[in-house]
Amino acid sequence: MSFFKKPLAAAILGAGLVAASATAYAEEQLLIGSTSTSSSQYGYFVAVSQIINQMVPKVSSSVVETGATVDNLRRILRGQVDMGLVTTNVGYQAYAGEGDFAERPVDNRLLWVYSQAPQNVVVRQDAGVDSMAGLEGVRLNPGITGSATEATTISVMETLGIEPDFVRGSTTDVVAGVKDNRMAGYVKSGVGEKLDGSSMDIATFTPIQVLSLTDEQAETLRTEMPDISVVEIPEGAADDIPAYTTWSFGLAVHSSPDLDEETAYQIVKAVMENPEPQVSALANLSGSDLAELTLSSGTVPFHPGAARYFEEQGYEIPEKLQPVN
Repeated sequence: MSFFKKPLAAAILGAGLVAASATAYAEEQLLIGSTSTSSSQYGYFVAVSQIINQMVPKVSSSVVETGATVDNLRRILRGQVDMGLVTTNVGYQAYAGEGDFAERPVDNRLLWVYSQAPQNVVVRQDAGVDSMAGLEGVRLNPGITGSATEATTISVMETLGIEPDFVRGSTTDVVAGVKDNRMAGYVKSGVGEKLDGSSMDIATFTPIQVLSLTDEQAETLRTEMPDISVVEIPEGAADDIPAYTTWSFGLAVHSSPDLDEETAYQIVKAVMENPEPQVSALANLSGSDLAELTLSSGTVPFHPGAARYFEEQGYEIPEKLQPVN
């Protein structure tokens, strides 16, 4: 046993000395706003911080527990964090000075998008609804009360000119309501390209389907709701669920525009080229193409340092993501 303990102790001591040395010689200290420590997303930002500390010279980062997106944006505005978790829809609203940010916009810039949150319209197969338009007057839960899903669903339906009979409630109430046929269905964030656990719970004894946007509806959302994305979900979100088109917002890392350009470049490069720790933190990232996800789901202009990395890799940056002064 002592044969293993001594090398292990030496390794731990060595790692500690390296970390201490890195901190001692770091010229830039960064704070990363995340979310509650009880969230799996917090673990992702710990992994990101480790990548930065190991791969970006002369930079030391630390993760701060926060209230997630809105709190992180406010901290970016006040200069209390340098970068952090921001959902792409709220990030756009803050940048454009819309919604809750109408009185005080927040200039925040895109570094990368790491995950999608597709919004799945899950309905009972026997509800007699086979299209989004068919939701007119139908009892539908738009998302858990107070959630981003609820607010986004209401905006989407208004944009598409569809008026369901919205029913509010908690996840437990809604799942029971769909099972008992007291409502036709609900809107729920997916887990990557899969339905979430509550949808699978319903599907155990109640056949379900997922409604798809038409091409015309998808184009309407792309044009009129730049704060969200339209995504194609391949066949297999659950058993017997064909491919479909829906709306989505992304989970992203945004920064202050004041973040040093070279630092932003080095951080994005390190994250894009070291996926393993990120997958270990969030298993649903396995197989994800972070670059393509970022370019398709980002909603605010790139930080110049991030844009430089993507341009060097040969990607064409969409007009809406072009960096601005």
